[in-house]
Amino acid sequence: MPKNLILNLSILILLGCFAKLNIAGSHSVDNQFLNLSIDELMNVKVTTASRTPQKLSQVASAIFVITQDDIRRSGATSIPDALRMAPGVNVERVGTDKWAVSIRGFNGLYANKLQVLMDGRSVYSPVFSGVIWEQQDTLIEDIERIEVIRGPAATSWGSNAINGVINIITKGAADTQGTLFTAGGGSFEHGFVGARYGGMVNEETPFRVYAKGFTRGQTQSLSGENANDQWHSARGGFRFDHNRGIDQFTLQGDYFSNFSGSTLEKDAIYLSTNPTGQISGRSEGGNVRFRWDRSISEQSSFMLQVYYDRTLANLQPIGKFDAESFDIDMQYRFPLFDRHNLTWGANYRLYHNTLADTNLVTFSPRVRTNHLPSTFIRDDITLIPDRLLFTIGSRFEHNDFTGMEIQPNARLMWTPNTENSIWMAVSRAVRTPSRGEIDGKIDVTPSLSAAGLNLPNLPFPITATLFGNNKFNSEKLIAYELGYRYQFSPQASIDMTGFINDYSQLRDLSFGALSLSTGLPIQLLQPVMLNNQGSALTYGYETSIDWKPRDNWRLQGNYSFINIDFSSNSFLSSTNPTAGGLKKANPQHLLSVRSNYDLSEKLQFNLWLRYTSGVSIYNIPGYATMDAKLVYRPTKNTELFVVGQNLFSQNHREYVSDFIPIVPVVIPRGIYAGAQWRF
Repeated sequence: MPKNLILNLSILILLGCFAKLNIAGSHSVDNQFLNLSIDELMNVKVTTASRTPQKLSQVASAIFVITQDDIRRSGATSIPDALRMAPGVNVERVGTDKWAVSIRGFNGLYANKLQVLMDGRSVYSPVFSGVIWEQQDTLIEDIERIEVIRGPAATSWGSNAINGVINIITKGAADTQGTLFTAGGGSFEHGFVGARYGGMVNEETPFRVYAKGFTRGQTQSLSGENANDQWHSARGGFRFDHNRGIDQFTLQGDYFSNFSGSTLEKDAIYLSTNPTGQISGRSEGGNVRFRWDRSISEQSSFMLQVYYDRTLANLQPIGKFDAESFDIDMQYRFPLFDRHNLTWGANYRLYHNTLADTNLVTFSPRVRTNHLPSTFIRDDITLIPDRLLFTIGSRFEHNDFTGMEIQPNARLMWTPNTENSIWMAVSRAVRTPSRGEIDGKIDVTPSLSAAGLNLPNLPFPITATLFGNNKFNSEKLIAYELGYRYQFSPQASIDMTGFINDYSQLRDLSFGALSLSTGLPIQLLQPVMLNNQGSALTYGYETSIDWKPRDNWRLQGNYSFINIDFSSNSFLSSTNPTAGGLKKANPQHLLSVRSNYDLSEKLQFNLWLRYTSGVSIYNIPGYATMDAKLVYRPTKNTELFVVGQNLFSQNHREYVSDFIPIVPVVIPRGIYAGAQWRF
């Protein structure tokens, strides 16, 4: 056994022994979710799957809920790290401020088949078709839960909800009354501070305001040099809720500012004026959201939501953009006859983007406004009361690039008794093109080796350029899912899902004819073209187990497997991580095991073991790691904690940027400590 593994296990054993010396009881306080039985947890209401409240056990989708207690006990300091708790979700860190996050394969820095929401507000970027994770954050203590839907949810949430939906739901203002202050720091988490105050305007109008900031250290490249990717961030926001009879109104807003950097790969240094390849940049932005909910009856409700979002980012020579979005969303739910419950809605979204030319990418036109109107309808049909529910619906959506897209869905839920439930679904979903795929022109010369174009015997240097295609079509998916849930007892349950995904018209690459440049120095010009000639068949399964062997001890484990077969341009079949090499760019096996243990009313000890299989296209081996968190509460309103992250090794590799040509890095072990006060 390696010496460092022995050392890490010894540390954990010593922490456990120290904890047991302080045992004074068997139940913790202020811990709503550990005090709930598994049966009660299965009855928690969720909203993302159908856009209406449903008991978790009755959802005909592969759904997993990450609670605030899960996040607090995990020691996660970012939303992507918290998402590692969900089965089927692949989270890989690319740098201090960059993650690749996907569901059911197709991972990448800007994974484009995943819809992400913050309180129902889409944060999916139409510029590069993906989520810029370093811009998505909030006060971590204000997150109520994260609902993760694995599989298509396009009928509810529209295009790009093709492999799944992640909805980060924050607490209401009434649940964040009083003052909270937290601060700490450590080896990689250099320092962090957060504060929140909640009060009342009047008896019907609670509010909160918050602010947070942090500094995180830089990673190291594979050669051991600093990657220059240290990250400084500041964020603040507010929320007002107003209740008046059957109506509830919410006004919420946030502002953020990020400073970060990176280092270009050796083959890409020519893009920068800095001979070391070090780059730095800033992003800032804000959003404001208004929502009106009217509860007419238990089965009838109305919702109207409007939000505006703007982000400015400048990371030279990678990209510079000003992106604005405006969205208005309406939904009405009502019963029809005895067995039908209809939900109808309409949405209009406007994107306005101004993109500057850089040495890496140019756009034509630079300024574009896109309109995205849509409507959907869903009917929940009770075939046998409390036993058999059939759901059918579709979304009808029009975009400026590919026109009308129809995304239907059919689901059947059978609940033979209170312990068992079986569901199945057939869905169609699409991923619409991004601005980069339509209007962009990208210098992909640094990716010559990865694209199979590294030809050292050519008489002249070669420059490769990827050209957008204004005829690029939407990527399409037909998905088949089957799920089973079984509750062994009030203290144990299992959830299993199998899926087959059939993709067509996927993005692929082809090469144009080589030519010589007209000016000096003479270069060979290699055009690379986008097309929709790719296809893929994926299949896999996901299992999660929840068990409470004792009232003060909860164990959660999940395992995910996926196989990907991609049909692509044969010349790129083993080298392009976004197409033909996709199977080798995604781990087949993911494992997570968590232990949350309340040693006493004042002491908690939490462990989180993870395993991810290798990513062979980047020569990244599989890795196992563990996080640990020890929490001590000397008084009811004070919490002291120490967290160890990635404890099994000094550092490890996780992933490589597949778009931005930055150096691959290793993710370090980290230890941080902090305190939290509530009053």
